[in-house]
Amino acid sequence: MFKHTHPYKPFIKNDTTKLIVGTLPPPRFSTGKLLEKDVNFCYGSYYNSLWLFIDKIHGLNLRYDNSNEAIEERKAFLIENKIGVCDIVDSAERDKIDASDLGMKNIKLRNIIGYLVQYPNIDTLLFTGGNSKNGPEYFFRRHLKDYSLKLELVNNEIPRIHQFVIPREAQESASSNRIIKTVSLTSGSGAANISISRIPLYKQLKAENPKFNTFDYRVMQYREFF
Repeated sequence: MFKHTHPYKPFIKNDTTKLIVGTLPPPRFSTGKLLEKDVNFCYGSYYNSLWLFIDKIHGLNLRYDNSNEAIEERKAFLIENKIGVCDIVDSAERDKIDASDLGMKNIKLRNIIGYLVQYPNIDTLLFTGGNSKNGPEYFFRRHLKDYSLKLELVNNEIPRIHQFVIPREAQESASSNRIIKTVSLTSGSGAANISISRIPLYKQLKAENPKFNTFDYRVMQYREFF
């Protein structure tokens, strides 16, 4: 049995307005056995592609290696754009050492609501995946039940958008209820490529431009929120 513990603390600043919420980075980030192009930071797996999308959108020319410079480049982008990272899974156990969300069991979640109360400028959660089992939205829905809260659908088009309300009485020094928006982005993992290929908009864009691919689709989708 492998105890998969999240290697990074939440990256949140006092002026953070958007929070990226995933599950766990691949086990090699917990064991320290990084690949050559991995960055030792949140979403540092070269094969996850989140930073590739952000790099493409903003033309950042980021480094993809194990250097401190690569880490600082990503931190600087997040701080400048008031974006934080707080994955929802703190730890899990695995029979097989891989990055599969479905392979997680005996899962311990982080207290996302607690962080939202602590950092009152956050108004948006960006899930790096939808409501499939053991995905970030799936776990967050479970987490909300502990507070007798629930998501309300705002937009059912991909990426699906929901909202929920944190009551005034649950927040220190708050004078009113607080509405938090959630956006369920298409996962950056390669496993999501099959589901993307079935999306009508993707089919339409692919038909118009045969060179259009799943990477381009994610960049198009992520651009609005990053």
